[in-house]
Formats: sequence, structure tokens, C-alpha cells
Amino acid sequence: MRVGIIGHLLSFEASYRQAGVSRYTEALIRELPALAPDDEFVVFSGRDRPPASRHFDPRIEWVHSPLPTARPEVRIAWEQTSGQTVARRKHLDLIHAPVNVTPLMTGVPRVVTIHDLAFHLFPEQYPGAKQRYLRAMTRISVRRATRVIAVSNATRRDIIQLYGCDPERVMTVPNGVGPEFVPLPPEQIAAFRQKRGLPDPFILFLGTLQPRKNLETLLRAYARIAAETGWGLVVVGATGWSYEPIFATAAALGLADSVIFAGFADPDELPYWYNAAGMLVYPSVYEGFGLPALEAMACGTPVIAANNSSLPEVVGEAGLLVGARDVEALAHAIGILARDPELRLELSRRGRQRAAGFSWRKTAEATLGVYHDAVALAKNRARMKEKQV
Repeated sequence: MRVGIIGHLLSFEASYRQAGVSRYTEALIRELPALAPDDEFVVFSGRDRPPASRHFDPRIEWVHSPLPTARPEVRIAWEQTSGQTVARRKHLDLIHAPVNVTPLMTGVPRVVTIHDLAFHLFPEQYPGAKQRYLRAMTRISVRRATRVIAVSNATRRDIIQLYGCDPERVMTVPNGVGPEFVPLPPEQIAAFRQKRGLPDPFILFLGTLQPRKNLETLLRAYARIAAETGWGLVVVGATGWSYEPIFATAAALGLADSVIFAGFADPDELPYWYNAAGMLVYPSVYEGFGLPALEAMACGTPVIAANNSSLPEVVGEAGLLVGARDVEALAHAIGILARDPELRLELSRRGRQRAAGFSWRKTAEATLGVYHDAVALAKNRARMKEKQV
């Protein structure tokens, strides 16, 4: 089987583009060849070349576009005009679109991964053109794909309910966590805190600054308990869109000088951020999966998360769950965890135990099963058509 993977959202530069979807795609490309030595993988990507330090399997065939596909309009044009051509030229048996939208014309079976439907559920929080494109093209991609991968059961339910998709076509394949997310030696953590000028202890938020992440609720909750607990608050993540109210809220609450907005975090430093923190607070109003919560648990960092969408199935009983918009409940949970070292130790233990059930290897194994299922289904359909003729 020859599989084409659309990797134009892959990024190997230390920038905001190295977010969750890039890491998901990279993890699959890294794991799949070892799991399927008899299969072949062709990755279509932009101008970014993977550095030698990434250690990808040499059997992977990389097809780099000379076009600047980092620009959304160029990437979209490539996806919707080149699908059938590259499938034929590269003798592909299947194309996998790992981020929500698949080429509509391919001539071969298609698999699409849906990470979330936030643009559908919260359209007012997205720039107009982006929201309209994602709403239209994700719906069409789901309908035309041979198989659909959802990264959580919550996302699977959203796909079925919002798009009327046949449940048998939608498979839940959870995201994984890399082996680098582990508890680190105390001396390494102390050196990182000193290097970054971080308070000790501190509460960590990690994610793109955008309305859905609900940072204003976190700031209001923190303002209630900051003086009482003495904990700092560090917000790590690049600015996304409609982020201005976050800084305005911090200023209005008198937190502008006490909350550290650290900006984008190099992916190589993520384990250090999680390990340095005394807790991760993740009050997002909606998540397709919630990778920061899983990565924090793998590092042994206690987690407080919102009790909506996919977060309960990721965190389980290994963390504290509260209503996303409930400032008082969030402040209470932070205060309890800040004052109770035994509870932090217990949640650290539970978190590591729960995170051990997730891995990118398991994600790739299940994804490979979806590939084979999609190809077999397409072959069966072709045989049925031949018999009818």
C-alpha cells in the first residue's frame, strides 16, 4: 500500500506554526514506517525541510512544493487542484489529510482527521473568511472521505451530530504523548526556572491565546487567590486572534505586572515548562482533545481542567474538573490544590498513570488500521461495480 500524507501544515521552525496539528502530523510520519515495513509513505509538504536531528525513516518519500504553502491561500489551492494529479503520478492507494480538509478530487480513497469543530460551534470567535472556509470544506471533506478519524469521542459525537455522518465511517483515534514528556531531575527544573526568571511555585497555562481558551476566566479566578496563595501565574503561548481582551482583563484586574505572558514556547522546551509548574490550569470552553492536559500529566504536573467536550475523557479522575465559566469554582480548585501538597502528589501519581495509556505509537497503529480498512472498502466497492456491469 502506498499512502500519501498531506503535510503542508508541518513546520520545523520554532514558531507558532509548530502547534498541535503539526506535532500530530509529524508524530504519525515518524511512527508509521516502523509499524508497516511493507507499506510506502509519501509526504507532500511545503518548503520546510526536516532537519537531520528529526531522524525520520529514510524510506519516507518527501515531495516538497516549490510554492509558499505556508500561506493559507496557496496551501488551499495546492490541496484542491493537485490531489488527483499527485495520486496518479505517485501511484497512491490512499491519501490522508491529517487536518480537517481533504482534496475533493483524488481518484483514490481518502482519510481525513478532524481535530475539533470549534469553528462550527463558536463561529463568532473565528475570523470571517477562515470560519466560512472551514465550515464549508470540513463538512464536504467528511462527506466525501472513505473514513473519518476523530481525535476523541467528543469530537466523534460532534461530527456525527453536526454533519449527519454515518457513525460507522467515523473512528476515534486518540492523540498520543511523546516519550520526552516525563518528570525531569530537580536540578534541570531549577536551572530552567532560573533561566526564564520564573516564580516558584507557579500556575501554568499553555496554549494559543484566543477566545476559546477562556483565559479571562482564569485571570479572574487567579485574581481572587493570588495574594492568599502566593503562587505566580505564567501564560505560555503565541497570540492567535481576538486576544486583546485577555491583556485588557489582566490590566483591569491589576495583574499586568504580576502575570507573566511568556509568548510562544519552543516545542523542545515544553517538558521543562510542564515540569517547572506546580499545576496546569486549562479552562478551555471547548477542546477536540486537549493535548496540554495530557502532556502535563505525563510530566507529573497536577491538572485542573474544564469539565466540557473532550477534556473529561483525557483527564479522567487524574485531575480536577470544573465548569469552564465558573470563576468561583475555578478559584476554589486552584486554592485547594495550591494549599494541599499531598493532593498535588496524589494527582501527580494519577496523572502519570493515566498518561501512560496514551502514546503516538498507539495512535499510529490505530491510524494504520483505518488506512487498510479504507483501502479494502474501496476495493470491495470496485468489485461490486464490476459485477453490476
